[in-house]
Amino acid sequence: MCLARRIPRGKSLPVAWSTSQLAELAGTTLKTVRHYHKIGLLDEPERAANGYKRYGVNHLVRLLRIRRLVDLGVHLSDIPSVEAAHGKGELILRALDAELAASIERQQRMRRELAAILDNRASIDLPAYFKALADDLPEAQRSLLLAYSSFLTPAAMSALKEQLAAPRSDVGAQFESLPPDAPDDVRWQLAMRLAPEARNQQKDHPFLGDLEASSRRKGAITQSVVVQALVEFYNEAQLDVLRRVHELLSQDDAAGE
Repeated sequence: MCLARRIPRGKSLPVAWSTSQLAELAGTTLKTVRHYHKIGLLDEPERAANGYKRYGVNHLVRLLRIRRLVDLGVHLSDIPSVEAAHGKGELILRALDAELAASIERQQRMRRELAAILDNRASIDLPAYFKALADDLPEAQRSLLLAYSSFLTPAAMSALKEQLAAPRSDVGAQFESLPPDAPDDVRWQLAMRLAPEARNQQKDHPFLGDLEASSRRKGAITQSVVVQALVEFYNEAQLDVLRRVHELLSQDDAAGE
Protein backbone atom coordinates (compact mmCIF):
# COMPACT_ATOMS: atom_id res chain seq x y z
CA MET A 1 0.00 0.00 0.00
CA CYS A 2 1.15 3.53 -0.69
CA LEU A 3 0.75 4.43 2.99
CA ALA A 4 3.44 1.88 3.81
CA ARG A 5 5.95 4.31 2.34
CA ARG A 6 5.30 6.54 5.34
CA ILE A 7 6.66 3.90 7.76
CA PRO A 8 10.22 4.92 8.67
CA ARG A 9 12.90 2.27 8.40
CA GLY A 10 14.95 1.31 11.35
CA LYS A 11 12.81 3.22 13.84
CA SER A 12 10.21 2.02 16.32
CA LEU A 13 6.69 3.25 15.68
CA PRO A 14 4.86 5.51 18.14
CA VAL A 15 2.48 3.22 19.97
CA ALA A 16 0.57 5.51 22.32
CA TRP A 17 -0.78 9.01 22.80
CA SER A 18 -1.67 10.99 25.86
CA THR A 19 -5.25 12.06 26.54
CA SER A 20 -4.58 15.56 25.30
CA GLN A 21 -2.93 14.23 22.12
CA LEU A 22 -5.91 11.95 21.46
CA ALA A 23 -8.33 14.84 21.96
CA GLU A 24 -6.32 16.99 19.56
CA LEU A 25 -6.23 14.27 16.91
CA ALA A 26 -10.02 13.80 17.16
CA GLY A 27 -10.71 17.53 17.13
CA THR A 28 -12.31 17.55 20.56
CA THR A 29 -11.40 18.51 24.11
CA LEU A 30 -9.77 16.82 27.06
CA LYS A 31 -12.96 17.35 29.06
CA THR A 32 -15.02 15.59 26.38
CA VAL A 33 -12.73 12.56 26.30
CA ARG A 34 -12.95 12.25 30.08
CA HIS A 35 -16.74 12.57 29.93
CA TYR A 36 -16.95 9.73 27.38
CA HIS A 37 -14.89 7.61 29.73
CA LYS A 38 -17.21 8.43 32.62
CA ILE A 39 -20.40 7.42 30.78
CA GLY A 40 -18.85 4.30 29.30
CA LEU A 41 -18.74 5.29 25.64
CA LEU A 42 -14.93 5.19 25.43
CA ASP A 43 -12.96 2.43 27.10
CA GLU A 44 -10.19 3.38 29.49
CA PRO A 45 -6.75 2.62 28.01
CA GLU A 46 -3.88 0.86 29.66
CA ARG A 47 -1.50 2.97 31.69
CA ALA A 48 2.24 3.23 31.35
CA ALA A 49 4.58 2.51 34.25
CA ASN A 50 4.49 6.18 35.17
CA GLY A 51 0.67 6.04 35.48
CA TYR A 52 -0.14 8.02 32.34
CA LYS A 53 -2.83 6.74 29.97
CA ARG A 54 -1.64 5.23 26.70
CA TYR A 55 -4.14 5.61 23.84
CA GLY A 56 -3.88 3.70 20.58
CA VAL A 57 -5.41 4.01 17.16
CA ASN A 58 -8.43 1.94 18.21
CA HIS A 59 -9.29 4.66 20.74
CA LEU A 60 -8.88 7.30 18.06
CA VAL A 61 -11.20 5.45 15.67
CA ARG A 62 -13.75 4.95 18.45
CA LEU A 63 -13.62 8.60 19.43
CA LEU A 64 -13.99 9.77 15.82
CA ARG A 65 -17.00 7.47 15.39
CA ILE A 66 -18.65 8.93 18.49
CA ARG A 67 -17.96 12.45 17.28
CA ARG A 68 -19.48 11.72 13.90
CA LEU A 69 -22.71 10.40 15.41
CA VAL A 70 -22.89 13.35 17.80
CA ASP A 71 -22.39 15.75 14.89
CA LEU A 72 -25.30 14.04 13.13
CA GLY A 73 -27.50 14.78 16.12
CA VAL A 74 -27.51 11.37 17.82
CA HIS A 75 -27.84 11.69 21.58
CA LEU A 76 -24.98 10.19 23.58
CA SER A 77 -27.36 7.74 25.29
CA ASP A 78 -28.55 6.47 21.88
CA ILE A 79 -25.12 5.81 20.42
CA PRO A 80 -24.85 2.18 21.64
CA SER A 81 -28.24 1.34 20.09
CA VAL A 82 -27.30 2.98 16.78
CA GLU A 83 -23.97 1.16 16.69
CA ALA A 84 -25.68 -2.16 17.41
CA ALA A 85 -27.53 -1.81 14.07
CA HIS A 86 -30.74 -3.40 15.39
CA GLY A 87 -34.35 -2.24 15.12
CA LYS A 88 -34.15 0.35 17.85
CA GLY A 89 -31.09 1.94 16.27
CA GLU A 90 -32.87 2.27 12.94
CA LEU A 91 -35.91 3.85 14.61
CA ILE A 92 -33.61 6.37 16.30
CA LEU A 93 -31.99 7.31 13.00
CA ARG A 94 -35.34 7.57 11.20
CA ALA A 95 -36.75 9.77 13.97
CA LEU A 96 -33.67 11.95 13.74
CA ASP A 97 -34.06 12.20 9.97
CA ALA A 98 -37.70 13.26 10.40
CA GLU A 99 -36.66 15.94 12.92
CA LEU A 100 -34.04 17.26 10.52
CA ALA A 101 -36.58 17.35 7.66
CA ALA A 102 -39.00 19.33 9.85
CA SER A 103 -36.18 21.67 10.88
CA ILE A 104 -35.17 22.24 7.26
CA GLU A 105 -38.78 22.98 6.31
CA ARG A 106 -39.07 25.44 9.20
CA GLN A 107 -35.84 27.18 8.22
CA GLN A 108 -36.95 27.41 4.59
CA ARG A 109 -40.24 28.96 5.73
CA MET A 110 -38.30 31.41 7.90
CA ARG A 111 -36.15 32.37 4.91
CA ARG A 112 -39.25 32.99 2.78
CA GLU A 113 -40.73 35.19 5.49
CA LEU A 114 -37.46 37.08 5.94
CA ALA A 115 -37.27 37.62 2.18
CA ALA A 116 -40.81 39.03 2.24
CA ILE A 117 -39.90 41.40 5.09
CA LEU A 118 -36.72 42.50 3.33
CA ASP A 119 -38.77 43.14 0.19
CA ASN A 120 -41.49 45.01 2.09
CA ARG A 121 -40.95 46.08 5.69
CA ALA A 122 -44.71 46.61 6.13
CA SER A 123 -45.25 42.85 6.05
CA ILE A 124 -43.59 42.54 9.46
CA ASP A 125 -46.86 43.85 10.94
CA LEU A 126 -48.91 41.02 9.42
CA PRO A 127 -49.19 37.26 9.83
CA ALA A 128 -47.02 35.58 7.17
CA TYR A 129 -49.97 34.50 5.01
CA PHE A 130 -51.22 38.12 4.83
CA LYS A 131 -48.01 39.56 3.40
CA ALA A 132 -49.57 40.15 -0.03
CA LEU A 133 -51.92 42.69 1.60
CA ALA A 134 -49.16 44.67 3.31
CA ASP A 135 -49.25 47.62 0.94
CA ASP A 136 -53.05 47.80 0.84
CA LEU A 137 -53.79 47.97 4.56
CA PRO A 138 -53.29 50.95 6.90
CA GLU A 139 -50.78 50.45 9.71
CA ALA A 140 -53.50 50.31 12.38
CA GLN A 141 -55.33 47.55 10.53
CA ARG A 142 -52.13 45.57 10.04
CA SER A 143 -51.41 45.71 13.76
CA LEU A 144 -54.99 44.77 14.56
CA LEU A 145 -54.74 41.70 12.33
CA LEU A 146 -51.53 40.60 13.99
CA ALA A 147 -53.22 40.87 17.40
CA TYR A 148 -56.27 38.94 16.16
CA SER A 149 -54.05 36.12 14.91
CA SER A 150 -53.31 35.30 18.56
CA PHE A 151 -56.83 33.97 19.10
CA LEU A 152 -58.75 33.50 15.81
CA THR A 153 -58.90 30.03 14.27
CA PRO A 154 -57.08 29.43 10.95
CA ALA A 155 -60.45 29.25 9.18
CA ALA A 156 -61.49 32.63 10.60
CA MET A 157 -58.17 34.20 9.67
CA SER A 158 -58.53 32.82 6.14
CA ALA A 159 -62.02 34.32 5.86
CA LEU A 160 -60.70 37.61 7.22
CA LYS A 161 -57.97 37.58 4.60
CA GLU A 162 -60.57 37.05 1.88
CA GLN A 163 -62.68 39.89 3.22
CA LEU A 164 -59.72 42.29 3.40
CA ALA A 165 -58.52 41.35 -0.09
CA ALA A 166 -61.60 43.07 -1.55
CA PRO A 167 -61.08 46.67 -2.74
CA ARG A 168 -61.39 49.16 0.12
CA SER A 169 -64.46 51.37 -0.12
CA ASP A 170 -64.40 55.16 0.05
CA VAL A 171 -66.17 55.10 3.40
CA GLY A 172 -63.57 52.64 4.73
CA ALA A 173 -60.78 54.95 3.63
CA GLN A 174 -62.57 57.89 5.26
CA PHE A 175 -62.81 55.96 8.53
CA GLU A 176 -59.10 55.12 8.49
CA SER A 177 -58.17 58.78 7.98
CA LEU A 178 -60.69 60.19 10.50
CA PRO A 179 -58.93 62.66 12.81
CA PRO A 180 -59.41 62.34 16.58
CA ASP A 181 -61.12 65.75 16.76
CA ALA A 182 -63.73 65.00 14.07
CA PRO A 183 -67.02 66.80 14.90
CA ASP A 184 -70.08 64.90 16.05
CA ASP A 185 -72.04 65.30 12.82
CA VAL A 186 -69.16 63.86 10.77
CA ARG A 187 -68.99 60.88 13.11
CA TRP A 188 -72.72 60.17 12.78
CA GLN A 189 -72.68 60.47 9.00
CA LEU A 190 -69.71 58.15 8.79
CA ALA A 191 -71.36 55.65 11.15
CA MET A 192 -74.55 55.64 9.07
CA ARG A 193 -72.56 55.00 5.91
CA LEU A 194 -70.46 52.28 7.55
CA ALA A 195 -73.38 50.40 9.09
CA PRO A 196 -74.73 48.89 5.81
CA GLU A 197 -71.21 47.90 4.81
CA ALA A 198 -70.63 46.27 8.20
CA ARG A 199 -73.96 44.42 7.84
CA ASN A 200 -72.95 43.05 4.44
CA GLN A 201 -69.58 41.97 5.79
CA GLN A 202 -71.27 40.08 8.61
CA LYS A 203 -73.54 38.32 6.12
CA ASP A 204 -70.59 37.26 3.98
CA HIS A 205 -68.40 36.44 6.98
CA PRO A 206 -70.62 35.58 9.99
CA PHE A 207 -67.68 35.19 12.35
CA LEU A 208 -67.19 38.98 12.26
CA GLY A 209 -70.36 39.36 14.31
CA ASP A 210 -69.15 36.92 16.98
CA LEU A 211 -65.39 36.72 17.22
CA GLU A 212 -65.60 34.61 20.37
CA ALA A 213 -67.26 31.80 18.40
CA SER A 214 -64.24 31.72 16.09
CA SER A 215 -61.67 31.97 18.85
CA ARG A 216 -59.09 29.42 19.97
CA ARG A 217 -58.98 31.07 23.42
CA LYS A 218 -61.36 31.53 26.31
CA GLY A 219 -64.01 34.19 25.96
CA ALA A 220 -62.52 36.59 28.49
CA ILE A 221 -59.09 36.45 26.84
CA THR A 222 -60.59 36.98 23.39
CA GLN A 223 -62.61 39.95 24.59
CA SER A 224 -59.57 41.51 26.27
CA VAL A 225 -57.49 41.26 23.08
CA VAL A 226 -60.26 42.78 20.95
CA VAL A 227 -60.92 45.68 23.34
CA GLN A 228 -57.28 46.52 24.01
CA ALA A 229 -56.32 46.26 20.34
CA LEU A 230 -59.13 48.57 19.23
CA VAL A 231 -58.27 51.12 21.93
CA GLU A 232 -54.57 50.95 21.08
CA PHE A 233 -54.79 51.21 17.30
CA TYR A 234 -57.76 53.56 16.75
CA ASN A 235 -58.26 57.11 17.97
CA GLU A 236 -61.23 58.32 20.02
CA ALA A 237 -63.24 59.52 17.02
CA GLN A 238 -62.82 56.18 15.25
CA LEU A 239 -63.81 54.28 18.39
CA ASP A 240 -66.87 56.50 18.73
CA VAL A 241 -67.86 55.73 15.13
CA LEU A 242 -67.49 51.99 15.80
CA ARG A 243 -69.71 52.29 18.88
CA ARG A 244 -72.35 54.09 16.82
CA VAL A 245 -72.17 51.48 14.06
CA HIS A 246 -72.76 48.82 16.70
CA GLU A 247 -75.77 50.75 18.02
CA LEU A 248 -77.27 51.05 14.52
CA LEU A 249 -76.82 47.34 13.86
CA SER A 250 -78.37 46.47 17.23
CA GLN A 251 -81.36 48.71 16.50
CA ASP A 252 -81.86 47.01 13.13
CA ASP A 253 -81.67 43.59 14.79
CA ALA A 254 -84.20 44.61 17.44
CA ALA A 255 -86.58 46.02 14.81
CA GLY A 256 -86.38 42.81 12.80
CA GLU A 257 -87.35 40.56 15.72
